[in-house]
Amino acid sequence: MIERCQGNIRPKSGPRARTAVVLAAAGLLAVTTAAFLPGTASAGTTLGASAAERGRYFGTAVAANKLSDNTYATILNREFNSVTPENEMKIDATEPQQGQFSYGAADQIVNHARSRGMQVRGHTLAWHSQQPGWMQNMSGSALRQAMLNHVTQVATHFRGQVVAWDVVNEAFADGSSGARRDSNLQRTGNDWIEAAFRAARAADPGAKLCYNDYNTDDWTHAKTQAVYNLVRDFKQRGVPIDCVGLQSHFNSGSPYPGNYRTTLSNFAALGVDVQITELDIEGAPAATYRNVVQDCLAVSRCTGITVWGIRDTDSWRASQNPLLFTGSGAKKPAYDAVLAALNGGSTPPTTGPPTPPPGGGCTATLRDATRWSDRFNSEVTVSGASNWTVVVAVTPPQKISSTWNGTPSWDTSGNVMTMRSNGSGNVFGFTTMANGTWTRPQVRSCTAS
Repeated sequence: MIERCQGNIRPKSGPRARTAVVLAAAGLLAVTTAAFLPGTASAGTTLGASAAERGRYFGTAVAANKLSDNTYATILNREFNSVTPENEMKIDATEPQQGQFSYGAADQIVNHARSRGMQVRGHTLAWHSQQPGWMQNMSGSALRQAMLNHVTQVATHFRGQVVAWDVVNEAFADGSSGARRDSNLQRTGNDWIEAAFRAARAADPGAKLCYNDYNTDDWTHAKTQAVYNLVRDFKQRGVPIDCVGLQSHFNSGSPYPGNYRTTLSNFAALGVDVQITELDIEGAPAATYRNVVQDCLAVSRCTGITVWGIRDTDSWRASQNPLLFTGSGAKKPAYDAVLAALNGGSTPPTTGPPTPPPGGGCTATLRDATRWSDRFNSEVTVSGASNWTVVVAVTPPQKISSTWNGTPSWDTSGNVMTMRSNGSGNVFGFTTMANGTWTRPQVRSCTAS
């Protein structure tokens, strides 16, 4: 039995089926961040900027029909420096009728990403699933030629716009056999994968060519070994292949394996890049997300990570709450863990390095707190003094609407607040009305008195 989902089509049953478990979102931390574009964000403050600082990308799957969702687009533009079209480049979307190609939705995603300095991964050129009806009804040499023409036409259309292609997707069977998946494409001949890669190289010689699959995370599994042997054979024979994509959909039925880093390292040792292409983790446990990022950072040829969706409600496994943002767009603890891992294991400075004032050791560090649709909270922690004065600025047309644990005053613009200690401790907070601007407030100074 097959279920169609936003990402890929998956078997509903089998030895390693993904089980859907409804997890409550209550208790997750709701936090916010600055509205930076990937090309202008300060390194260390967003996923894409932090990954770029480590020579990698951090991307997400994108659906064209969600780009008009303001919360969705705001998170996308702020946090990620790589994009993978979720369904818009698949065979049924790009060639709905044989020989009649349709690129509108895919072009929309590519243009959105590239105009904002994001790279694009192409997904996917040849796959047994999500084939249009005309292709499903074909076989033999006619199907082989139709597949190669599809690869050539689509890769040519996006030549120079896509940095990497998932050329072939999910060509190996689950289970312990290590065999190829029985599909109409496989039945055209065992060399169909090689033929697809050669056609992709001819059509788009500047893009990296990847083989992409799921349940290839555990080094001991037969499917992992089968993909490894394919890549090794291609490298030995000069078949063009540049990267391997591990989808890494983790849940209770397909958990994160302790040898995951070994798998990444062994593929990389073949002379190909390794990319984590469709990451989501049931329940979004912070520790597991942190481990995945640290494993990638430990392997020099692990060039990037893509999470398969932005908010839990955007996920093809929405009931499992597997992503870094809640349905309302708030960051989850897993987000904080990923950002900390990308920044070397510690939480990044959120306002730049604190500047001690002359003659005192006072520092003030701002962190994001709860966000709503029209406003957000910030908290400032002061260290080094019990009597202090902190100056904070917000970006017009933002306005501070309320404060707590301090005595505030404002300059004539109303955008610069001076907060003085009032005996309530060394943590104060304030609410900022966004007025359409979500830039993070800035701590300008901290003075001990």
